[in-house]
Amino acid sequence: MNIKPIRVRFAPSPTGLMHLGNVRTALLNFLFARQKNGTFVLRIEDTDPSRNFDPQAQNIIQDLNWLDLQYDEGPHKEGKYKPYFQSERNNIHQEMFNKLKDKELVYRCFCTAQDLEKKRHQQLALKMPPRYDRTCIKLSDDEIKEKLEKKTPFIWRMKINSNTSITVQDLARGPVTFNLKNFSDFPLTRQDGSFTFIFANAVDDALMEITHVLRGEDHLTNTANQAVLYKALEFPLPLFWHLPILCNSEGKKLSKRDFGFSLKDLKQAGFLPEALVNYLAIIGGGKFEKEIMSLDELIKFIDFNNINSTGHVRYDVEKLHWVNHKWIDQYDSKKLLDIARPFIEEKYPQAKQIDDSKLNLILQKIKTDITTLQDIPNIIGFYFESPLISRHVISEHFNEEQQEEISDIIKNNISYLDKPETFVKNIKNSAKTKNIPLKVIFSAIRLALTGSIKGPSINDLFEILESDKTTVRLELLISILK
Repeated sequence: MNIKPIRVRFAPSPTGLMHLGNVRTALLNFLFARQKNGTFVLRIEDTDPSRNFDPQAQNIIQDLNWLDLQYDEGPHKEGKYKPYFQSERNNIHQEMFNKLKDKELVYRCFCTAQDLEKKRHQQLALKMPPRYDRTCIKLSDDEIKEKLEKKTPFIWRMKINSNTSITVQDLARGPVTFNLKNFSDFPLTRQDGSFTFIFANAVDDALMEITHVLRGEDHLTNTANQAVLYKALEFPLPLFWHLPILCNSEGKKLSKRDFGFSLKDLKQAGFLPEALVNYLAIIGGGKFEKEIMSLDELIKFIDFNNINSTGHVRYDVEKLHWVNHKWIDQYDSKKLLDIARPFIEEKYPQAKQIDDSKLNLILQKIKTDITTLQDIPNIIGFYFESPLISRHVISEHFNEEQQEEISDIIKNNISYLDKPETFVKNIKNSAKTKNIPLKVIFSAIRLALTGSIKGPSINDLFEILESDKTTVRLELLISILK
């Protein structure tokens, strides 16, 4: 028995920016292909020029490269199934459409959008399911001829045999049967003669020999119509997996209003590509022995034989932050420095004058506090700008007696700031002698140096800041406490 090689595809429309939903679709297709030694195809569905905001799909390809989801066939990697832009496949679509025409499985529909909307409202008012009532299938040849002579706009519809059902295999649900009496005769073309998504998508999947169609659950009703097309054109049906829809914390489908919907927004917010693919692979994907995994590990450990059939997967921003933090912690110093520099220099242009060794030192000292790259400028801002502290700010953390002790201890030891080890040793001894908790003194010093009582250790701060900066900031603290 010959087993067909596995072929999957990611088929986005270049109508806007990549969002988490289609990133997850691309990712799972990629992982499936790699695990099964199959082929991952990129096909651009650009047949609607009015909505084509990404000519040549440059942004989509850049985003896939950034995520390291390398496709095997597609634009600039053409194979025997080219072309991979749907707009260049019109002749192919026309040939398949003509086959349906020869079989008398299509008919012209002259109904206007207003006609259809009116019928829809009437059906809903009568508590009937809204679907096309086949008005135009009843037209005589003379009536059709008359309308054509008047150049009445029309589309082509597919005839559905409403007395039958059709079954597809879904990796999560098993056999899924659609009773065709519940489906309308669906459009194959638009009024301008271009082919609809449902038709072109099915034809391209069939002719590109796609064996497994992994796409969102919102395409489930499309699947019934496309299965009808497969059968009519005598193509073998692929296996399907209708992926759970990503939803927000309220259980609603993720939308532009939700943080992180757009991949561009997540990149700008400082999320790492490794963290995004890691997070999107593990949510709704069962249990894993460990959660932080590279692409190679995900390929190995994701279990496509135990797929969750739930219709929704909750998008947890806190979990994404946690995964991102873990990945930042895994980055080596050079890699972290390279990706952090643009974020730092955007807020602090003077950082361009700081050499790599100094900036790397700072990053390594604060690395454990970083959740996203966007956090870095805020965390290390104290290096570039002196913190604004006042008596009021100090009083929020220390009582009057503590303030007096802090002032005396720092004042008596400030001359040792050029020798940080000696300064810290003397501070410890002074705190012990005056019976004041060392934590109080160190918190006050940290507040003066960084503007916060929390953050890097005192020793780390003396490594990060030059002695002239520490002197000026601690003298300011003493002056405020006078």
